[in-house]
Amino acid sequence: MPEPSWTVVVPVKRLGAAKSRLRGALSGVPHEELALALAADTVRAVRACPAVAEVLVVTDDPRVAAEVAAAGARVAPDPAAGLNGAFRHGAAVAGPRAAVAGLTADLPALCPAELAAALRAVPTKQRAGVRGFVADAPGSGTVLLAAPAGVPLDPRFGPGSAAAHAASGALPLDGDWPTLRRDVDTAADLAAAARLGLGPRTAALLGARAVATPG
Repeated sequence: MPEPSWTVVVPVKRLGAAKSRLRGALSGVPHEELALALAADTVRAVRACPAVAEVLVVTDDPRVAAEVAAAGARVAPDPAAGLNGAFRHGAAVAGPRAAVAGLTADLPALCPAELAAALRAVPTKQRAGVRGFVADAPGSGTVLLAAPAGVPLDPRFGPGSAAAHAASGALPLDGDWPTLRRDVDTAADLAAAARLGLGPRTAALLGARAVATPG
């Protein structure tokens, strides 16, 4: 039997409002450029993942829409219902027969093989109907939530989302996937992602610039 081909939903806020805790992280780099680079590198890696059939980006930002469409992603309008609303809308656009995974847009070091391994770990046969999730590097947040075809995504992203997803019946996926778990919310996160190896857009912005970290 062939493996499931996933539709991956990636919500991206308008660039001026995205990743506010990263503002000023790179001296001389406009904040919007950094937010766009994070999203572009995330989408690029997802597009290269062999377990993914389609990338669906939920956004109302025209620059994001143009960037990800050029990379081969489908774009859906943001329903202005928050992050979980964007994930639910993307899942609805994908349709009830799709295996849908929600992924955060701030994974600039993401390795496609790690995403494929995580998606392949979602129990689609023996425990049909069970969602799987991957916690972020600190362990409290969520970077990936995956629902097999016919199973509602039921996202619980936000503070404490790993515990919220577990409490909702989702299965924690415990593989060794450092680039998948390394989301970027702060300058320290960006430095950690750089040590793992950044995608081309984010790497080009860093260049020789030092990442500003709290003193």
